[in-house]
Amino acid sequence: LFNLQQWLALLQNPNSTSLKLVVAAACMDAGAATCPTSGSIQYVHVVGGGPAAGQAGNGTTGLVTVRASSNEALLLMLLGVLKLYFQYYDQFGHYSFDMTDLIAVKLSSGEAWWVFWALFIGFAVKVPLFPVHTWLPLAHTEAPTAGSVILAGVLLKLGGYGFIRFAIPMFPGAAMHYAKPLAVLSVIAIIYGALVSMVQRDIKKLVAYSSVSHMGFVMLGLASFTVIGTQGAILQMLNHGISTGALFLLVGMIYDRAHTRMIADFGGVAVKMPVFTAFFFIVTLSSIGLPLTNGFVGEFWILNGTFLSGFNWGRLYACVATSGVLLGAVYMLWMFKRVFWGPENKDEDSGTHHLHSDLNAREVAVMLPIVVLIFWMGIHPKTFVAISEAPVVALLHEAKAPAPRTFVLKPAGHEATATQEGAHAPGTHEAPAEPAVHEVKQ
Repeated sequence: LFNLQQWLALLQNPNSTSLKLVVAAACMDAGAATCPTSGSIQYVHVVGGGPAAGQAGNGTTGLVTVRASSNEALLLMLLGVLKLYFQYYDQFGHYSFDMTDLIAVKLSSGEAWWVFWALFIGFAVKVPLFPVHTWLPLAHTEAPTAGSVILAGVLLKLGGYGFIRFAIPMFPGAAMHYAKPLAVLSVIAIIYGALVSMVQRDIKKLVAYSSVSHMGFVMLGLASFTVIGTQGAILQMLNHGISTGALFLLVGMIYDRAHTRMIADFGGVAVKMPVFTAFFFIVTLSSIGLPLTNGFVGEFWILNGTFLSGFNWGRLYACVATSGVLLGAVYMLWMFKRVFWGPENKDEDSGTHHLHSDLNAREVAVMLPIVVLIFWMGIHPKTFVAISEAPVVALLHEAKAPAPRTFVLKPAGHEATATQEGAHAPGTHEAPAEPAVHEVKQ
């Protein structure tokens, strides 16, 4: 209803700029949403959009539909969920969308494979994973700052969460069988996203393509089927929301002043906006994974987990993916050099010429907590991933991963033993018994 209200208001006044932020934030595609509190699966598909960036001067403003997913892929995922839904009724006599119920459904071998692939494709679109990533740069470029921040910080994580919460636990055998194809697509996404970012002329589009590369690391960590790799993937999802969300905020701040995002329109910004430059530099170092920042820990764990995964392809893929870290430093630092360092751009039409003020108190107040999180997550990541350690160990136990399922954070001996026996998780009350995975009819 809220989305409908905003669309009606926008259609009545299409030239209104005050509605852009609200519409983009509220109507951004939520794709395949899940409800973690109830354990049930819900399918939500909302297509949203807003006025296209850069359209002006002719008295009319068109509406650009920013599609944050593919209808066909998400409908395929819905068909997979409905297959489980009706199969559950055939076997138990009543309908349910509860995951603890659906996970007990008995499927034939062929049915299990295609339902897994239905979920796989739907969640891959939401990550997004190569080659179903093409919607992301357009969505980021056309969305206002708030829309890009919500997309990077929240909505992209639905894909990774879907793999961890649904696809892998419900079909551990299929997930293990297709670990190599998932790793191949992840490595391609890492390299491809970094290479395309290097040639971008728009700062925001550069950050958008960097998201493809960073989320490739997340999926590579999940494909490793190791505790350290999966924990790194979880941490990297948090890191990406912090670092890339902060980059979109900073790009929005400079766009509000200069009314351009083109790299060639800037130069010498550090002279006019030293505080802004300091914040941008810290977030840039976080994005490229400098030690002591959040990006370093997540990527290191993922590469470590892939290298030690026990798969015959693990070491090669880890080495190839490491080049994505190097390329990340290239495109981020090269962009930073051209925008902030060097002589001041004296052209009256340049973006630098329109920069008359540094960050105000409100903008500094927004960025300070982000900087604190960047160093906190880089220096003491245990604060953010300790709670997920025991569930990850249990998840990999069901998947029968080849690598040893050892704890990353080294809990006390009695805690580790209790967790592995399914009795107690570190720092938590007694955990419920793990539900049985799909039994496959031969």
